[in-house]
Amino acid sequence: MNAPTAGSSTVPRLTELSHGGGCGCKISPSVLAELLKRATPMPTFPDLLVGSETADDAAVYRLNDEQAIVATTDFFMPIVDDPYDFGRIAATNALSDIYAMGGKPLFALALVGMPINVLPHETIARILEGGESVCADAGIPVAGGHSIDSVEPIYGLAAIGVVDPRRIARNAGARAGDLLVLGKPLGVGILSAALKKQRLESTGYAAMIAATTKLNRPGTALGTLDGVHAMTDVTGFGLLGHLLELCRGAGLGARIDYAALPWLESVPELAQAGFVTGASGRNWAGYGHEVTLSPGLPPIVQALLTDPQTSGGLLVACAEQSVDDVLERFRADGFDNAVVIGTMTEGTPHVLVA
Repeated sequence: MNAPTAGSSTVPRLTELSHGGGCGCKISPSVLAELLKRATPMPTFPDLLVGSETADDAAVYRLNDEQAIVATTDFFMPIVDDPYDFGRIAATNALSDIYAMGGKPLFALALVGMPINVLPHETIARILEGGESVCADAGIPVAGGHSIDSVEPIYGLAAIGVVDPRRIARNAGARAGDLLVLGKPLGVGILSAALKKQRLESTGYAAMIAATTKLNRPGTALGTLDGVHAMTDVTGFGLLGHLLELCRGAGLGARIDYAALPWLESVPELAQAGFVTGASGRNWAGYGHEVTLSPGLPPIVQALLTDPQTSGGLLVACAEQSVDDVLERFRADGFDNAVVIGTMTEGTPHVLVA
C-alpha cells in the first residue's frame, strides 16, 4: 500500500507543483559559496555574536550580559502531498535552527507563497494550520507573517528565540576527541523521492512524518552543558555537508562510523533501488573533495550520506565524559534513536567514513 496523497483529478498533488521539495530545494553548496563570496563585506557590529561567517544555523545578537536574540528563517516547497503535514514539517524545520543554537523559541512569523488560483483555499488553510500546530506544541505564537501569490507553493517561518550569550551552541567550537552524537535517523530525502514517484509504503511515510515533525527541543538543554562544544542540525546539505561545517569552523577533521548510522525505515533499500534526489549529487559535487570513503563501503554510501535531510536531527560534538548526559537529554524527550556516530579528529577539515 502506498503512502496517502492529497491529489485528485481536479486538484494537483502538492509535490506536482514544485520542482524540488523540502530542504532538497537548497541552492547547492558550491553555488552558494560562490554567491556569498561576491557579497559586500558588512561593517562590524560588536553585539552581533553570530553572523554568516561560519554558516551557523541562526544569527545571534546580544541584548545584555544575560540575554541574546536568536533569529532565523527557513522555507521551502512541498516535500509531501498532505497540506497539514507539509505545514508541520516546514514549521518544525524552521524552529530547529533556534534549538540548534541552544536557544528557546519566542514567536514566529509565517512566510507564505501560494499559487492562489491553482490550489483550493482549504488546502492553503490546512498548510497554515499545520504550521500553527507545531508552534503551539513549541509553546509559541505565530504572531504574523507575509504572503504572496507565487507559481510554486512555498511555506516556512521566520523564528525568533532567546539564548544566554554565554551559552550559545555554535557550530565552530568542536574539539579534537569530541564524540559526535546524531539525534534523528537519516534518509528523509530518499523517502521523499520514493513518495514523489508514489512508491513509498504507508509505514515508510509514517516514519518520515514522525521524524520530520519532531521538534529538536533537546537543543535548549544541551546548550547548557559544559561538555557540549558545538551543535548544528542536519538539513539540506546532508550529514556530510553539515559535519564539514563543524570541521571547517573548528579547523579539524572528523571520522564517521558508517555501521553506527541510524536510518529511517527501508532507506538503504530504496536508495539501492534508485530513489535518490538530485540534491544528493549537487551536494557531493560541492564538497566531495573533502570526504574520503573507505574502499570496503558499498557505492550507495555516497548517495546516502549526501541525502538532503528536511527537519533532520541535531548533530552534537561533545566531550567523551559528557556523552551519557547528552544521550540522556535526547532520550528524556523521546529521541530514542540518538546515537554516537563518530569522532572529531586532528587535521585539516575533512571527513573520513569508515
